[in-house]
Amino acid sequence: MTTEIWQLSESELLADAATVSHQIQLLEARRIALVAEIDTRVSREKLGFPGPAGWLTSTTLLSPSKATKIVALARGMKNFPDIADAVNTGSISIDHAALILTFAETPPKDLPEEGRDMARTALIAAATGPEARTGRIRAAITKLEDEFGGKTPPPENTDRNELFASTTLNGRLVAKMDVDAVTGEKLLTALSPLTEPQPAADGTPDDRSPAKRRADAFGHILDQYLASSNRPIEGGERPHLNLHISLRDLTDLRDSADTADTADTADTADADDIADDETARAATESDTVDPVDINTGHPITPDAEEKSDDDTGSGCGSDAAPDRGAYRDLFGDGTSVGWLPWMGPLSRNASRQLACDCVLTAIVMDEDGNPLNLARTARTVTAKQRKALTARDHGCAFPGCGKPAAWTEGHHIWHWADGGPTDMDNLVLLCGFHHRLMHHSDWEVFIGTDNHPWFVPPATVDPYRQPRQSHARAGPHIA
Repeated sequence: MTTEIWQLSESELLADAATVSHQIQLLEARRIALVAEIDTRVSREKLGFPGPAGWLTSTTLLSPSKATKIVALARGMKNFPDIADAVNTGSISIDHAALILTFAETPPKDLPEEGRDMARTALIAAATGPEARTGRIRAAITKLEDEFGGKTPPPENTDRNELFASTTLNGRLVAKMDVDAVTGEKLLTALSPLTEPQPAADGTPDDRSPAKRRADAFGHILDQYLASSNRPIEGGERPHLNLHISLRDLTDLRDSADTADTADTADTADADDIADDETARAATESDTVDPVDINTGHPITPDAEEKSDDDTGSGCGSDAAPDRGAYRDLFGDGTSVGWLPWMGPLSRNASRQLACDCVLTAIVMDEDGNPLNLARTARTVTAKQRKALTARDHGCAFPGCGKPAAWTEGHHIWHWADGGPTDMDNLVLLCGFHHRLMHHSDWEVFIGTDNHPWFVPPATVDPYRQPRQSHARAGPHIA
C-alpha cells in the first residue's frame, strides 16, 4: 500500500522526490526510444500525420515544439550511441542531450574526427549528474567553435537577429524577438534595476507578476529615451557592459594583432590600443600603478612561456592534431573565453569586437578565474569590489543557485561586527534567500586555497559535512 505523502518524514520526502525525478528521466528516455522505433516502423497512414511529431501533439499533452524536439533526439541519437547510452541510463538530462547532439551533428569544421569524439565524451561527462551546469557546457562548445570553427557561434550571430511586432485586433502590440548574446545583455542589463518589486507608500507589497514588472520596466526605458533632449537621430549611445576576460586572452589579442598581415596595419594598431587600454584601465582602477596579484603582491607580467607546447594555434588548419591539450579547461569559469554576466560565454573574437564597439569595463582575471587587483578594505562593498565579486562568483555562489549577480548581496564570511574586513577573501555573493540562510542556519562558507568560496553543509544535510564548491565552480573539470 502506497504511503500518503503527508505521512512521509522529511528524509523520505527528499529521497522519494529524488527517486521519482530519476524515474522520470528513465521514462523520458524510453519515450525517445519508442518514438525512434515508431519513426522507423509505423507508416504515415497509421500515424495519420507526416511524422511522429504531429501524432505526439495530437494524442498527448505535448506541445508541438516539445514533440519536435523528441523526434529530433530520437533520430539524432541513432548516430551517436554514447549520447543515447547516457540518456537511456538517466545520466544526463534531455535538455543537455539536445545541446550536445546539436554540437555533434554540426561540429566545427576544422575539429579533427578524433577530436570530435574526445570533445563529445568531455561534454557528456560534464552533463552527467546533478552538478551539471548548462552554462559550463555552453562555454565549452563556444570555446571549441572559437578554436576550430569557421562560422560564427549562434549566440554571436547577429544575422539571426529578429524582432517581430504586430498590432492586435484589440489595439495592443505583440512583440517577439530572437537576438544575439550582446544585444540580449544590453536588454537584460537595462531592465534589471527597474524590475524590482516596488511596495506602495503604506507598505503594501507589489503584486505585479515578474512579466508585468518587466513590461513596465521596458515602458520606462522607452519613456526615458523619448524624453531625452539629446537622443541621436541615427545610431545610438554605446552600451556599458562588464566583460570578464583573462589576462592571457587580453595578451593573446594584442599578440595576434602584432603578427597580423601588414595590410591590416591600422587594425593592428587598434587592437594594440584595446589590449593596452584594458590593462591600463585595470591599473588605474587600483591603488597601485601596475596591476598587482592580490595574493602575492607581485606585479602581474604576461609570461611568454605560458603557452603550452600542446597549443594548436588558431586551430584553423586542416591538419590540426587532435591533442588532448587542445580540449583542456573546457569547463573553467568563463576565463578561457569572454564572459558576460547576463548572457554567459563569448568567444575571444567577439570579445575583441565588443571592446572596439562599446564603452567597456574590463575585469582582468588570472588563470584560476580570480579578479586581479581589485581588493579593498572598507565598511561596505565598493563598486569595484562588486565588479570583482561578479567576475569571480558570476552570481549567487551557493551550490545549485546561481541567481544573477544583480540579484545578490555581498556577504561577510567573518562578520564585520566581529572584526571581519571587507576584502575579497572575506566576501561572497549570495542572493537574499541564501544570505539569510547563512546567517540563520548551520551552513558555513570559507574561501579555499583556490581563492573561491566553498560551502559546508550542516550535518542534517550531509552527516560527513563535505565542502561543496560554489555554483560557478561546481561540476567536472578536464584534468
